[in-house]
Amino acid sequence: MSFGSTYSNNWTFYIVGLLFIALGIAFLLIPLLASTGALSNVRVPWVILYVYNKGGFYFATSPILIIVSIAALLIFLLKR
Repeated sequence: MSFGSTYSNNWTFYIVGLLFIALGIAFLLIPLLASTGALSNVRVPWVILYVYNKGGFYFATSPILIIVSIAALLIFLLKR
C-alpha cells in the first residue's frame, strides 16, 4: 500500500507538534518542581533551561526552544 508524500509530511507535522506539547508540559512542571526544591541539586546549563526567581515568582524558559521556534516560524513564512 503506497501513501503519497502528503502522508509522510503529515506524520512529521504531528510528531513535531507532539514534541512541542511534551516540551510545554515539561516547562509547566519545571517551575513547580523548582519552587518545591525538588530541583535544587540539579545543574542544567542555562542555554537549555533558564529559571528566573524573584519574590516567590518562578519563570522557566529555554533559550534553545525560543531560537528553534523563531527559526521554524521564519522558515514557514519564507516558504509560503
